[in-house]
Amino acid sequence: MDNTHSRRQFLAFAAASPLLALGGDDVITSPKEALEIMDFQEAARRAIPIAHWAYMATGVDDDATLKANVEAYRKIHLRPRRLVDVSAVSQKVEIFGTTWDSPIYICPCGSQKAFHADGELGTARAAKAKNTLQMLSTVSSTSIEDVAGALGRPPWFQLYAPSKWESVEKMVRRVEAAGSPVLVLTVDVNPGRNTETQRRLSVADTRQCASCHQGTPGGNSTKPMFAGLDRGMNSPSYDWTFVDRLRKLTQMKLMIKGLETREDAALAVEHGADGIVCSNHGGRAVDDGRGSIEDLPEVLDGAGGRVPVFVDGGVRRGSDAFKALAMGAKAVGIGRPYLWGLGAFGQPGVERVIDILRGELALTMRQCGARSVKEINKSFLA
Repeated sequence: MDNTHSRRQFLAFAAASPLLALGGDDVITSPKEALEIMDFQEAARRAIPIAHWAYMATGVDDDATLKANVEAYRKIHLRPRRLVDVSAVSQKVEIFGTTWDSPIYICPCGSQKAFHADGELGTARAAKAKNTLQMLSTVSSTSIEDVAGALGRPPWFQLYAPSKWESVEKMVRRVEAAGSPVLVLTVDVNPGRNTETQRRLSVADTRQCASCHQGTPGGNSTKPMFAGLDRGMNSPSYDWTFVDRLRKLTQMKLMIKGLETREDAALAVEHGADGIVCSNHGGRAVDDGRGSIEDLPEVLDGAGGRVPVFVDGGVRRGSDAFKALAMGAKAVGIGRPYLWGLGAFGQPGVERVIDILRGELALTMRQCGARSVKEINKSFLA
């Protein structure tokens, strides 16, 4: 495939941005100019190299699930309540004994130095400033020890399990030593995935990768968490017996990330999981065409109230987070939105994304008559 054709494909993919529909020159130049988080998307696209943008922005196969994640929220309608004293509302939520200022959290996303020189450290400093829960990816471009220093506390650690058990043990012990309270085992990419759009668009980037990094975004060949370990990960042979071994290995809280069905949610609880993340990897695992918010009801059903259930994927408004909380989610994760903020403006961009979403969530709570997160329930959904 020639580079000219790939560039045309890249521009066609980028043209889906709402900002481009309004006019290509209408791009923010500082975080303060942003009125909604989508304002960051085009600013980030222009700042991030094409191949790196393709890694972050695309899905798998036909990108149907990527789109469904966002569109599914538009199908859920709210029931506002009136004449409720909402002069004071609180988003505070307690999770595993820690109180956070909001149920909106930072999802694990790898290779963040591909989007901004500060990478995960910029994200961590923003999370610290906003008392926001941060999950750190196994393929982080910065070590858990350094991120913990920037965050002011150990982050939760998302685990792509190494292929050899000896490496699993070493990685888990390192995470424990860093003080991480929660291990989030991700299981949705073990079978493999077809990142077709990413590969097509990456051809348009004619730079030499060695000029800014070694290996590909998302790979583990040079990632600090794999220092001294076997480079393989996400073995397709892993099954629930692996979860049993992992449960016995560590005293950290254990969450299973990437579940989409009631059957797997029930099995997760049976095998000792302390929590579940309902997720389709931001549309980057399998193109099943269902938004993660559409999966949430049956995952909650399978969990049966025995463990907290988080959800991520497609959140673009504070009202989206409200809808997920009303369905029964304990916390709601964001991925690409904070990466747009990071890519465009570094730490200030991430902080502004968090502020915008929290402001929208607070407004939705007031409009619906919910004064605390505990008061958000299904009665607010049409």
